[in-house]
Amino acid sequence: MHPGGGAMSPGAVILDAEGTRLSAAEKALFRATDPFGFILFGRNVDCAYLIAALGGELRLAVGRVALILIDQEGGRVQRLRPPLAHDWPAPLDHVAAAGDGAARALYLRYRLIAHELRLLGIDGNCAPVADLALDETHPFLRTRCYGDTPARVAELGRAVAQGLVDGGVLPVVKHIPGHGRARADSHHELPRVGAPLDLLEAGDFAPFRALADLPLGMTAHVVYEALDPLPATVSPHVIALIRDSIGFDGLLMSDDISMKALTGTPQDNARACIAAGCDIALFCNGTLAERDRVAHAAGRMGADSLRRAEAALSQRRAPADFDIEAAWAELAALAPLPAGAGS
Repeated sequence: MHPGGGAMSPGAVILDAEGTRLSAAEKALFRATDPFGFILFGRNVDCAYLIAALGGELRLAVGRVALILIDQEGGRVQRLRPPLAHDWPAPLDHVAAAGDGAARALYLRYRLIAHELRLLGIDGNCAPVADLALDETHPFLRTRCYGDTPARVAELGRAVAQGLVDGGVLPVVKHIPGHGRARADSHHELPRVGAPLDLLEAGDFAPFRALADLPLGMTAHVVYEALDPLPATVSPHVIALIRDSIGFDGLLMSDDISMKALTGTPQDNARACIAAGCDIALFCNGTLAERDRVAHAAGRMGADSLRRAEAALSQRRAPADFDIEAAWAELAALAPLPAGAGS
């Protein structure tokens, strides 16, 4: 990642920007702390030119083609909207509309999303969502999921990931080891899951085990009472389960450590998630001073994390040949989209 072998490893953080262009202070911060990558939000989105220019500034600040991520699931979690990108229905609704053709429909959907992202210089998407959609799943998450059985979720999660990879965008599977049984929104409070371990192993953990070869993953801010009183993101026991039992050896980032499910300061949460075994601390929506403190608390990527990072980035490739018009026609036949989508 830093040619020459003698340069320092990147910072074990993914950070964001305040607006559509970097301030001088942000450029200085990113030069000094060298985040592994960056994530974009709605406030960073204006026109195609400015999005691409911001990506260029971020990469120039760290002196390499750093990974630039976004949340572009479709439905309620979609940072890019028309005219920059198509307005997609919620994934669970799209799956229902496609029926037996859902795997192909989701492949096409996320291949088209990848095409939209690559045009803007974005090469990472926080999807697939491999959580189970259960009766108790909190509304903030449920329609972002793909199904209620492990086999179905694994099949559709694989289709999502392959569509992104074929479009030159790295997928980030989330929320490991499973957020679907949680009844609370981890943005606002700490969810607790009291299910026994055998139920979790056979249900919630199973899709992630089937997708354990994906290059990047994101943890869940959830307490699994059968495992540990600590949230998964900061639990050495749960991170070890993700690595050993689930078998995920990709680059593992935390969910946003500023979310209210975690009660410490952002820098304390950064230290805790790295100490637990996460490779990267994801920190969003902080001040410049908070980003500085988090970057220093997370430190630099260790040898194992750097190996995983290099393996993940090695899967970043130019998009495969793809007939956009034919894809839209096939997707419309499989699962008609609401008026305006695909236009």
